Order: sequence, then C-alpha cells, then structure tokens
Amino acid sequence: LSELEALMERMKRLQEDKEDEEASQEEMATRFENEKKESLLVITGGICAFCILFSFDDEIVSMDVSRYIEDPGFGYKDFARRGEDHLPTFRAQDYTWENHGFSLVNRLYSDIGHLLDEKFRMVYNLTYNTMATHEDVDTTMLRRALFNYVHCMYGIRYDDYDYGEVNQLLERSLKVYIKTVTCYPERTTKRMYDSYWRQFKHSEKVHVNLLLMEARMQAELLYALRAITRHLT
Repeated sequence: LSELEALMERMKRLQEDKEDEEASQEEMATRFENEKKESLLVITGGICAFCILFSFDDEIVSMDVSRYIEDPGFGYKDFARRGEDHLPTFRAQDYTWENHGFSLVNRLYSDIGHLLDEKFRMVYNLTYNTMATHEDVDTTMLRRALFNYVHCMYGIRYDDYDYGEVNQLLERSLKVYIKTVTCYPERTTKRMYDSYWRQFKHSEKVHVNLLLMEARMQAELLYALRAITRHLT
C-alpha cells in the first residue's frame, strides 16, 4: 500500500474498532501517558532524535533569530524531565477553553474571546473533505489526532479521547515535524516538510501547520488562564 492508502486503511480500521468496542478509561489513560513520554524523546540536544533516521540532520541550520526577540535565551522547554516516572498532566475537563478560558479572557479583554474562539473553530473545522486524490473523505479523526497530539506534548489530556489513534495515524517522521514546527519552528527544513504525506496536496499540508499553531496557542492560553483563575480565586 502507498502511504496514503495505508493511512486511509488505518482510519477505517480505527472507526470500525471504535464502533465495535471502546477502550476503557484505564486503557486510554495508559495510552496518553505513553504518548506523553514518547513526545519528550522526539527532540534531544537541539537535534531531532529521529532526524538521523530520515537524514534530516544535514539540513538543520542555525538561524540567528536573536535580533527579533528581546531575550535570545527564551524558548520552548519540555514540561518534564525525560526519565521521570510521574509526569504532570493538565486534565482538560478541569479547565477547558469552552467552559473556562473563553469567559475569562473576554472579561480581561472585551470580545477577544469571541475572536480567538472563531479562529480556533475555523482552523479546526477547515476541510475540503479530501485526502490527496480521494474525495468525500471525513478527515475529522485525523484533524483531532493532530490537534490533540500538540496538547499531549504540553501535558494536556482529554479523558474522552483514545490516544491510541495518535499512535496509529501519526507516523514517526510526522511527529518529528509536528514537534519541530510547534516548539522549534526555526529548525524546520523543507526536507522535513517533504518527508511526510508525500502524496498530499500542499494546501492540505499547510492546513496541518495551521492546526499545529492554533493548538499550541490554545494550550499556552489554557495554562496562562488557569493560573490567572487560581490567582483571582
């Protein structure tokens, strides 16, 4: 099977498995922990852990972005140290964008919540119902896997989501690309972009980038707004 056909087959199989039997809460929690721990290993020492596998390292360049920021040392850091047994988890049902963050940010800055919510929804729901040359395809499962994997990298867990879908739908090279774009965008190379979903249209791959950026923004907002809520109460 081609990469595209294999992905569509996995989506079909996952949908059938979901209809036949849903995973238990304990199984879903275990799968989340596995994905969360693996995400810490995707990039190590400033170089992709799996880059050598895909020969990305020869194209990684050191870009001088210091002139664009006030603090050159400011950047992404993993939310936990590798090797720790108990990694912190942000349980989404305890503080969600829809039920908590949206209303608070509107109180702090009038109407900004509506604008942000519209932006999140538009990017998340954007679809041509296509996958490369295939039409009339429901890509909801794939879009949710991309969005939730970014939140997983930030330690955010949705209790009603089976993270086994992430492991089935997002191959290693795509996970490398996701973490690089989301956490270290200056290290992204064209070769990394070309390495995943080779049969997909550029518009579909650009949509992936939009999903990653909006997921990251929402994750950052959730942490910040939860901290503000705790301070106010």
